[in-house]
This record gives sequence, C-alpha cells and structure tokens, in this order.
Amino acid sequence: MAIVLLTLFAIWLILFITKGRFLKGPFESIASSQLERQVEVGGDFQLYFAPFNVKFYAEDISVANPAWAREKQFFTAKKVDARLATLPLIFGNRTIRYIDLDGARVALEWDAGNKRNSWTFGDPNRPPQPLELPQIRRAALTGSSLSYRDPLLRLFADIDINTVRATDTRIDDAIGFSGRGTMRGQPFTLSGGLTSPNETIAGGKNALRLHAEGLGNTLDLSGTLPGPTELEGADLELQARGANLSRIFDFLGVAIPDTRAYRVTSALTYEDRVWKLTGLKGVFGDSDLSGSLAVSQPKGRLYLKADLVTRSLNIIDAGPFVGYDPRRLDKMGTSGTVQNVNGRPRVLPDAPLRVEALKRFDADVRYRVTRVRAESFPISNVDLTLGLKNGLMELKPFNFVVAGGTVKSDIAIDTRPARVRTEYDIRLSPTRLGTLLARFGTEESGTTGTVSGRIRMVGYGDSVRQSLATSNGRIAFVLPQGTFWTRNIQLAELDIGTFVQKMFQDKLKKPVEVNCGVIAFTVRGGVAAADPILIDTQKNVMLGRGGFSFRSEAIDMAVRADGKTFSLFSGQSPVGVGGYFAAPTIDPISDQLLGRAGAALGLGVFATPVAAVVPFIDPGDAKAAQCGPVLAGATAAAQRTSKGRPRDDVGKGTTAKSEDGKQSAEGKKEQRKKFLGIF
Repeated sequence: MAIVLLTLFAIWLILFITKGRFLKGPFESIASSQLERQVEVGGDFQLYFAPFNVKFYAEDISVANPAWAREKQFFTAKKVDARLATLPLIFGNRTIRYIDLDGARVALEWDAGNKRNSWTFGDPNRPPQPLELPQIRRAALTGSSLSYRDPLLRLFADIDINTVRATDTRIDDAIGFSGRGTMRGQPFTLSGGLTSPNETIAGGKNALRLHAEGLGNTLDLSGTLPGPTELEGADLELQARGANLSRIFDFLGVAIPDTRAYRVTSALTYEDRVWKLTGLKGVFGDSDLSGSLAVSQPKGRLYLKADLVTRSLNIIDAGPFVGYDPRRLDKMGTSGTVQNVNGRPRVLPDAPLRVEALKRFDADVRYRVTRVRAESFPISNVDLTLGLKNGLMELKPFNFVVAGGTVKSDIAIDTRPARVRTEYDIRLSPTRLGTLLARFGTEESGTTGTVSGRIRMVGYGDSVRQSLATSNGRIAFVLPQGTFWTRNIQLAELDIGTFVQKMFQDKLKKPVEVNCGVIAFTVRGGVAAADPILIDTQKNVMLGRGGFSFRSEAIDMAVRADGKTFSLFSGQSPVGVGGYFAAPTIDPISDQLLGRAGAALGLGVFATPVAAVVPFIDPGDAKAAQCGPVLAGATAAAQRTSKGRPRDDVGKGTTAKSEDGKQSAEGKKEQRKKFLGIF
C-alpha cells in the first residue's frame, strides 16, 4: 500500500514540477484517437494536478471537423485554462470547476441531408447526437464566437458571445449574444441570451430570449429550451410584426401572397422535427387572423400545413391575395386597385406569381372567413382549401356566399409548364337579384328574379391579368322566370311613351315579368364576345351585342329592347355601353337614335308636327324567345324564337354590334385597336 501511495505521489510531483508539458504529444494522439478527429496544440501545454483538481492549459488548440464539413476546424482557441474535478472525472462525469476561454470559436454544422452533425464525435456513422455541455461552476469568456450552418434549412449564422465573467460559483450576468446571418438567402440580425445561465449550467431550466430583425420584420422569442442547444420539446412564445407577412415567410422559402401590416402572437414548439405555431392570434391590415401553422421537411422538402380563420375580412385586405399592391391600398383604399397606364384606367392586377418559390415547397391550407366587409356585394362564409404539390396549386374548393347565393369554385394553377396555366371553373347557384343588385337601385320588394351562372376558362401567364388576357372559354349567366322592378328595363329601351304613361298612371313600381334570360360571352384569346345577351320579358325582348377585352379592359357593346306591343314614342335604338372595366360609360344617344331624331326634325319642318313622331314608332314586332336554349346558356347559334325558328337578331357570337353579326372593315379595325389596346 505504501508503495502505491509513494508511486502516486511521485507521479503527482513529476507532473506538478514539469506542469505535464511532456504529455503534449500523448494528449494529441489519445484525444485524436478517441474523437476520431485531429487534435493539435500549437503553443504551451500543461496537464497536472494543482493540487488535487486537474489543471488543463493549452494555447492555440484546435479540434478538426469531419471531412464533409465546410469549416476545417470544429473548435479553436487562443487559450484554454480549465480546472476539472478529479473524482467525478474518474467515474465519467465531467465537472469543470473553472474555465477561461480566450478567442474561442466553435463551428456547429449539419450535413446537407441533416444526417450528421459536427458535434457528434467518434464513429463517423454514428447517429447525430444533441450537443451536451459539461457542468461548469465558474467561467470567463473573452472574444469568443460560434457559427451555425444548416444547409437543409438554408440557415447560416455567425454569433458573437458577449464577455462572460464569473465569481465564486455563479455567473454574474445573462450570457448575451448577437450576430447576423441569412436564411433562404434573406439577411437577418439577432441578439439575445440565456437569461438563466446558472440554472442552465446546473442542468435545469434554460430560459431563452431572442430578438431578430430582417426584411422589415421584427421577431421576439422568449421561453425555455430542454437544453441550451436542444429544440425538441421547446416551450416558446413568439411575437412577430412587420409591414408584410409574406416577407417573414421568405426566410422559409415559402411564397404566400403579400399582406398589409401585420402583428401576430403564437405559442411555438418543436416536436418530431415539426415546428408548430398554435393558438396563433393577430391582425393584418384591418382584418383579424387566428389558427395554427406547422412547418416541416419530410423527405427533405419543405411542407406547410395551416388551418386559419378570419372572423371579419376587410375587402381591401383581400386585394393583395390576387396581386394588388398593399402599399397603394394602404394609401388609397379601394381606389388603389386602379392604375392609369398610357392614359387608360386599368384594374386587373398584374403582380407576378413567384413561380420558382412555389416549386420549392408543398402545402395544405384551409382558410375560412365568416364575413367580408365589402361595399358592393354582401359576401360571407368563405371556405378555401388550398393544396400545393410539386408546383401544382389547386384552390379546390373555393366557396363563398354572395347575396344569399353560393359560389363554388375550382381553380388550378400549374406552374410546371414553361408558361403558367390557370384553369377557372366558377359556379353561381341561384341568387336573388333583389339582394345582389340592391346597391344599384333594385328594390327587393317586387323583385323575385334570380340569376345563376358558370365561368369556365383557361389562360396562360404568371399573373391574374396575363392569364385572363390569354384566356379561352365561356361565361354564362341565366335568369329564369321571375319579376324585376320595371324602371331599369324601361329606361334601357328608351320607351318614352310607356315610361311617361306609367308616370301618369302611378304604376312606376309595377314589377316587370321576366320570362327567361341569358347573358353569355364566348372568350377567345382574352376577348369576350356576346354569345348571346337575350332577355325575354312580358312586354320586351332585350338584346345585347359586342363584347369586352381582358387585354385592354375596354368595353364596346350595344344593348337594345324591342317592344312586343305597339308604343308610340319609342327610341327603339341601342344604348351604348363603353369605357373600361374601371370606368364604364353608358350612352343612350346612339348613332341610330340621332339619325332618327334628324329624320323626325326634317318631317316636322317640312310636313306636320305629327309626322315628327313617325320615326319613333315601335311597331311591337319583337320576337319572343324559346326559353329552353336560353336557360341552358346555349350560344347565339342555338337560340330560337318562341315559334322554333332560328333567331337572326342575336349576332353570331362575335364582337360585332349589328344584328346580323357583320361589321364594316373600318368598324372592325377600330374595335380591334380598342380591344388589343393599340392606340
């Protein structure tokens, strides 16, 4: 026993006198073998008992990274001065009573597939392990930093650790840090700290505080981590705010529509490699938002799943969803949807889809809106299910209620071809005209008529404007039998005699009986031609010809109403509908009406005043419609009179405004310029 004690004392004495400097080579060799990494000490080295704790001192020390890592060294330091508890070390417990690091740098890195990390030592095929820190009683850090690289998340950060001083067995202040980096190519800055460093070192609570800014967004995280570098089971509170919610998703490589200014709070956890935001609450613009969101990377591909709810949506806040500039909407309200281009008003949005971003992730999103605050139409119960997989985005279904009727939509946006292909299928269930058009002067009492319709089109391009400007398909709205307040119909036909007569008889509000009607257009290359517009009423047949253009947003149509009964003072000439989507015009004084007025004036001068009435006489020979083809939404070629004969007054499904569907060369040229936007 005495020999053993004497031997141990001799070893202790030799180490104490020599400071163990002769162990530098064996230390490098043994450490390199154990870690399976190259360990080198470029300067002074000491390893001895002082007097009972193990003292380790090394200058210019480095521990290499595995060969796959981008950074050559995992750990470097100008100086490491540490005291390790001897007895716990014998039993495999690493307890550092004191450590002083100067100029230390740690490079934490994942490989491209997140299957290996740089802090898992030993067998290179060993599964990745969490970063475990030894127990540290006292510490001092000067000029130290760390870097973090995650190629799968495309997250890269360089973080500087504030100087840390410790006295007795406690760290004086929070361990603060600050840095900068990029995520998905977007820059950010961050600052924060472990606010419970002594508990962290003792293996207890790991309180975290983090503040980050980037792309006009501010993000604050607070809460606890299971370990100082462990995310699994994290219990965090997230607060985020900024000018545009889509910018914060840029950090994830997720493309969402732009929004107006937003502010949200949420609980944030990380479980089974899924980031989960639950109890999300906040606002964007003047609308509320709540729900849940999860982000993961199954099979290495980013996947977003969300269930979101808005109780009250301001229609202005929906504008950016289809491509309107949120900054213009902020400044100008709904008038911000209109821009003047080459002196012409334009309303169709032209913000491009972020095609490449949409190809990089998949998503399943459900979004519900209880009520939409809109001036023109009462919209409610929006229910949208969005699926995105491998570049194919489907809004299926996209349903909502308007004026008591249900709109059911299926929209598919395929970003995989060279040109984005969009397919629209929008269906309107029977909807009361009185409610739908109440804002435009229609009275619900006395209006029992309904309208239903369908829009089926296919277009190409990466914006709403482009896809509609190249679209082909059909638009059709059908009016079955019902009543409609008379004033608008009588004014449309300019039947002065009937209008005045009803004024004297005080029957102005007597409903007009609608037998059937169809307002339909065939769309070719972004130009919609009336095919047909035909409304059969008890006393009139209303006809419309011409069309409009999604390319230039120009309108060039003529609407007329022919009486079924004799009327003495009837203009019996088309009402012109022109202008643009954003600024339509109605011109009741057509060329035909002016010509007839001239004829009346001539007859009045050279014949008798009674003769001046002759050009305005409506003989009442309008052809009643056969309602079968009308209610089927059939084309002009399929329309028939009530006697079963082909109609010759509904055009030919072209944009010509004449009854026979023909147009002069000059008229065709002018209309082409207008529809194509050639000025």
